[in-house]
Amino acid sequence: MTPEVYPPQEGASMTDPEPRKPITYRDAGVDIDAADRALDRAKPVIRQTFTPGVLADVGTFGALFAIARDEFQDPVLVSSCDSVGTKLKVAFMTGRHDTVGEDIVNHCVNDILAQGARPLFFMDYLGVGKFEPAVFEQIIAGLARGCKAAGCALIGGETAELPGFYAPGEYDLAGFVVGAVERSRIITGERVAPGDVLLGLASNGLHTNGYSLARKALFEVAGHKPDDRVPELGATVADELLRVHRCYAPAVLPLLADDSVHGIAHITGGGIPDNLRRVLPEGCRAVVRRSAWVAPPIFALIRDIANVPERDMLRTFNMGIGLILVVGEAQAPHTCERLARAGHVCYHIGEIIAGERAVEIG
Repeated sequence: MTPEVYPPQEGASMTDPEPRKPITYRDAGVDIDAADRALDRAKPVIRQTFTPGVLADVGTFGALFAIARDEFQDPVLVSSCDSVGTKLKVAFMTGRHDTVGEDIVNHCVNDILAQGARPLFFMDYLGVGKFEPAVFEQIIAGLARGCKAAGCALIGGETAELPGFYAPGEYDLAGFVVGAVERSRIITGERVAPGDVLLGLASNGLHTNGYSLARKALFEVAGHKPDDRVPELGATVADELLRVHRCYAPAVLPLLADDSVHGIAHITGGGIPDNLRRVLPEGCRAVVRRSAWVAPPIFALIRDIANVPERDMLRTFNMGIGLILVVGEAQAPHTCERLARAGHVCYHIGEIIAGERAVEIG
């Protein structure tokens, strides 16, 4: 069989092909220089969070932190990580990115507070499709604000530009906190006993949980736009949904010195039933009186719009209680007074009784 021959097109050369245009990393969608410039602008804000334990500036391969020997006798490190979740969708819709950093700091700090830990340092992960310096700087400002308020240092993180991985204008934000507690003062819940009192600290809204259901109810079912002002809320939908997750550590940590707090539950995904059960030892049943507090109106609004069953409401949202302290009955009044002086609304929401390890809400 005679082979086919493909002669070069007129004017083309087989030995001297036309050079191809070079493709840079920026052409592929990753702008390292823009990220470096934005980080340089953010460094002064980050450094404002530094505490004496920080041993290296921003930009080293690994962040360095030293625990002061005079602060702890036998320190145990406590860590937690989480993400902002689909609350970010509201930030994308509104172009408001200055609160989500504070959200993730407060969420993580509250998590380690549940075991009695004081936060030492925080790190973040930001994944983006296209790096936007203005968005980055808003996020960093929120992270720094949350860290400074909680007394922990923002010592590092990672910003990953991943073209084609995220939808245009979207990103993911996660955080990692490390704290410490004296081994002898770790709060495990093992001291919870019948006769203890449940003190609920008020949330200021959804915090960072239940946003998939909230967005479906408010935007899809009710047809609201972010800037719609809703009379029941006394605010726009965006303002309500972007309320910052409240941080309880500055008010609660001073209470732990006298050992009156036997258990702490941070009310996040799973609501009061799942999170309060985590701090109960065998033989203890938590009885929660739903009538003991008034929830912010956002919860009733979501329930009524989407006809959400009460069971789903209780296991999806915090329902107006962001943190529960289990304390001895005699210490409860004084504990509530101290929390009120620190700016928190505190409710006596129930008791611990003898019984099956469970949470009863009535």
